Amino acid sequence: MALYRRLSRNRHVFRRHSIAALYSSGDLTNPSPTVLYSPLINPFQFSSSDDHNHTLNSRKLLTFYSPHSSRIELSGFRQVLHFSTLANSEEKKKNEQQRPSWVDTYLPQKIRPYAHLARLDKPIGTWLLAWPCMWSIALAAPPGSLPDVKMMTLFGCGALLLRGAGCTVNDLLDRDIDTKVERTRSRPVASGVLTPFQGLTFLGFQLLLGLGILLQLNNYSRILGASSLLLVFSYPLMKRFTFWPQAFLGLTFNWGALLGWAAIKGSIDPAVVLPLYASGVFWTLVYDTIYAHQDKEDDLKVGVKSTALRFGDSTKEWISGFGLACISSLALSGINADIGWPYCAFLIAASGQLAWQIWTVDLSSRADCNRKFVSNKWFGAFIFGGILFGRLL
Repeated sequence: MALYRRLSRNRHVFRRHSIAALYSSGDLTNPSPTVLYSPLINPFQFSSSDDHNHTLNSRKLLTFYSPHSSRIELSGFRQVLHFSTLANSEEKKKNEQQRPSWVDTYLPQKIRPYAHLARLDKPIGTWLLAWPCMWSIALAAPPGSLPDVKMMTLFGCGALLLRGAGCTVNDLLDRDIDTKVERTRSRPVASGVLTPFQGLTFLGFQLLLGLGILLQLNNYSRILGASSLLLVFSYPLMKRFTFWPQAFLGLTFNWGALLGWAAIKGSIDPAVVLPLYASGVFWTLVYDTIYAHQDKEDDLKVGVKSTALRFGDSTKEWISGFGLACISSLALSGINADIGWPYCAFLIAASGQLAWQIWTVDLSSRADCNRKFVSNKWFGAFIFGGILFGRLL
């Protein structure tokens, strides 16, 4: 901040010096060639105490082209502006990182660490887990009918709890790794705000609530839902052994594509739900590979693996292939479910959203990778809208 204030003050002083020199030359377009100039300008040499000699200093600061040139370049002024812009950018980035979430604003202080552990302040993970469930429930609805609202509510709550439980398991297993990664070192367990025992207790509480939801489903769905816990607990370990942890996340996050249909029908129809499940896995490979590019430098230092490191400079080619496989699987699932024409229109819109992500993402920018990752909630919404209207019309 001290550097920024100094640069800002010097910028205004330099502007006054420059204007004075221009007017003293008598011609703003073709200044007098007798005006002295220096091609190398140090923007830090000025202070407000220079004001009484502003005319002499200004003439030393101006860099003029030939007398026939109509352009006057104030290189020192541009250098000051450059430094000022960088200072503003860093200050803005710092303020955004320190901006409190609704968890810090509204929840009691003792509850906040647990809310952060469950990522309640970052709902995108819950959306990504819930959408495949909603797709499957909507596909299972009879033609001309709305999806089962009770089931959607149960699965929405289940997605919130299961996502929180998965994050808790991840933070408990990765607490030593998280302390070495810039983006994760402030997490409750890694930072020491919560002890591992408190994390385990909170995990048990979330699983108990999840069990209460699972018991409200039919027997087939209970067994199918309970089997997903193996994936939930094993996924956080995958980054230590394989470059494909994003594929295991896809298998975990999209289990609801199987479970939603089973909760309505009492069984699964492989022709419909298996392509739907596959589409979710390919979709996860797209968005989580983009997400993993945020941590690729830290992952290299720590020694963990990801598809971002596996694909490297070929990432866009790989995720383009996954995107194409995702859309193809969604189309096959819709055809087998004999869904109406609106599904096709929404699928085209979703394809455009996915293509926009892949083509425009700047994989060297953490901020842009995060923006594209978060935008996937709209992809899920497009698919759900297509299924909903396809069933109603």
